[in-house]
Amino acid sequence: MNRRDFLYFSAGVALSVPLISKTASSKPKIRIGQIGTKHAHASGKIEAIRKQSDTYEIVGVVEPDETRRKEMAESESYRGLRWMTEERLLNTKGLQVVAIETEVSRLVPTAARAISAGLHIHLDKSPGDSLGSFRKLLDQAKGGNRIVQLGYFLRYNPAFQFMYEAVENGWLGEIMELDCMMGKLGSERTRGDIGRFSGGGMFELGGHVTDSIVHMLGKPYATNDYTRRTGSDGVADNQLAVLEFEKATATVRINHRDPFGFPRRRFQVSGDEGTIEIQQIESGDFTLYLDEARGKYKSGASKIQMPPAGGRYDEEFVDLAKAVRGEKDLDWTFLHDLDVHETLLLASGMPIDA
Repeated sequence: MNRRDFLYFSAGVALSVPLISKTASSKPKIRIGQIGTKHAHASGKIEAIRKQSDTYEIVGVVEPDETRRKEMAESESYRGLRWMTEERLLNTKGLQVVAIETEVSRLVPTAARAISAGLHIHLDKSPGDSLGSFRKLLDQAKGGNRIVQLGYFLRYNPAFQFMYEAVENGWLGEIMELDCMMGKLGSERTRGDIGRFSGGGMFELGGHVTDSIVHMLGKPYATNDYTRRTGSDGVADNQLAVLEFEKATATVRINHRDPFGFPRRRFQVSGDEGTIEIQQIESGDFTLYLDEARGKYKSGASKIQMPPAGGRYDEEFVDLAKAVRGEKDLDWTFLHDLDVHETLLLASGMPIDA
């Protein structure tokens, strides 16, 4: 949400208006491809792109695993799309953007090849287990004037965008505390996936909320991790991180053994003049507490509903199109993305390399 939209909503205009308007269909389509289908968000990302057929032309999809490729080709998400090798995709005439949706261990090296080919990228989370490799990737993109959009989808949730602007405009006063949780009951397959990294569940899910915390408060001066491995498989599945700032603390809890983890996902930010509580975290529903009236909102508690205008990932690709066309910059800088990744690794109890 930009400042104009925030003031527009604050003045009392209906909150159901989409926060980011769709790109006009009269503009040339952006040629895009996807590399990988094994990321947990891969199908959702290609669905979001397909819905925006007035903006994007999907050139093709890459999946080197033949068994996986055949399986995905029959799915509703990928049916009818063209499958090709990575080399062919990256050398396709007029290609502008690639969505990187491989398994996490291959995200950064795959993205580096796409940037070397002169392409902008949408890079899903988490961007590898090496801070140094991610830094090199961002330096490479910066040197080539290429866009790297991280796949932290809460950035575009209307409740979160409202929260960012409320904090920036001082509605909540001086921020003192943040508290958030993203849990779920991890399947055997999920536990196998997160178990490939020592950071476990925090490394898988914590980036979404860490991104929001750093966006509002900057990089913490200290990060403390608390990890429990409750199953016989030794996977880090019950974790807490405490992020320390000069005048605030933030807690991030990730639990992969919670059967009600998804509906209980929440995010709360409190200052000395107000609070915003978002629950369920993706619903667009939140409670705004103010010590005095702000805009259209009275003092005390106000229940607010700002349901997303589309699917979970739609606005990511609306915003990416504007950036690719030079209509705006992304609101998240490379330095921010690097700070988020360093914080996430520390919160996950993972080592920091150069």
